[in-house]
Amino acid sequence: MTAELTHRNDRTGTGTAGEHATAGPPVAETLAPAFRTLLNGPPPITIEFWDGSRIDADGPNMLRFNSPRAIRQIVWSPDELGLARAFVTGDLDAVGNVAVILRSLQTSIQRDPRAVARAIPAVIAAGRSIGALGSRPRRPDEERLPRGVRHTLRRDREVISHHYDVGNDFYELVLGPAMTYSCARFASAATNLEDAQSAKHELICRKLGLHEHRDERARLLDVGCGWGSMAIHAATHHDVDVVGITISTEQADFARRRVHDLGLADRVDIRVQDYREIDDGPFDVISSVGMAEHVGIKRMEEYFERLYSLLVPGGRLLNHAIASTGGSRLSRRSFIYRYVFPDGELLDIADTARFMEAAGFEVRDVENLREHYATTLRHWVANLERHWTAAVELVGEARARVWLLYMSGSINGFDDGGIQLMQTLGVRLAADGASGMPRTRADWR
Repeated sequence: MTAELTHRNDRTGTGTAGEHATAGPPVAETLAPAFRTLLNGPPPITIEFWDGSRIDADGPNMLRFNSPRAIRQIVWSPDELGLARAFVTGDLDAVGNVAVILRSLQTSIQRDPRAVARAIPAVIAAGRSIGALGSRPRRPDEERLPRGVRHTLRRDREVISHHYDVGNDFYELVLGPAMTYSCARFASAATNLEDAQSAKHELICRKLGLHEHRDERARLLDVGCGWGSMAIHAATHHDVDVVGITISTEQADFARRRVHDLGLADRVDIRVQDYREIDDGPFDVISSVGMAEHVGIKRMEEYFERLYSLLVPGGRLLNHAIASTGGSRLSRRSFIYRYVFPDGELLDIADTARFMEAAGFEVRDVENLREHYATTLRHWVANLERHWTAAVELVGEARARVWLLYMSGSINGFDDGGIQLMQTLGVRLAADGASGMPRTRADWR
């Protein structure tokens, strides 16, 4: 976190230097050998402990252990979950640029499991000598482990509510006026977030060919419509009829108010509805933005088959989703799974194309916007830090910390290519094989 946020912690007593002072050698002296082993050398950033002692490193960024409980969290869960729990509870602070701190730790941490195993006894002994050991700490209330069969209607609603129903006012602080929770498109470094989100929506509309529907009003299905931004853009700029669906009640309430206030209620219908429950097709085009990550690989072919069945011949689908090479199903012990996206799964772009083709689509275009997502996330993190006090008042400090950690870590994933943002365009061909696609991409830009 920034220095401003750290000062706030000092005022609220989350843990300050000297508060948990212990007899004997400085904590830094006791723990330095263990940190050198776990980080495969001297720590890349300064580490400060609750007694005020430090392991110094160059640069302005620092990890601050506010309490022995942080060490206890790590001893009981010696993986990212332990670090995350310590951060969420405020027993550990990141002072400075959180994304840079996470990158420094990621590149330095010991990869040899044998070396880590050899270090564990020393870590335990050091922890015992400074009074940092004890019973397993209680899990933060913000942690979620859903039960039941994955991707049933009930469980999907539960995990979506966990992430999206934390309060529309909080999301307004983070997302800004655009109220769009997906990758924006920055034409230049000077483009602001609101304009970049509008540019993303327009790119989707043009890939779907909405500007080509001049003779009659097209019908758009927006799957995972969020707070209604894509639906509102399409209705406003392309005079289409839109059905937007979400299974978040808070999102739907907010989107309906926006639609009403803008005088678009005759053209935009926002529903609390799962994609498996839609029964009033056909649609001319479908947008699926940030939705596929919640579907799951086992249901992905069914998902695309369902969308294919809802399209008219010649209709197009634009799937906008985070992807990873080889695909990834979040580990139940990962921070993202426990705190952010329970049941989230990322597909390899090859699998997305394969499932779309298996459902009947002809894949016509694929575009990777990953650098744009890193920029989007930097804007969101800046918004959260700028409005930190208000965010904490709305959702509590622990949940605000969850979002800061999650978005900062995601910046690194998009920066280094570990994850991508793929827009994949598919067409349901007409009976004679006609696609209706333009000859070039020229009019998409």
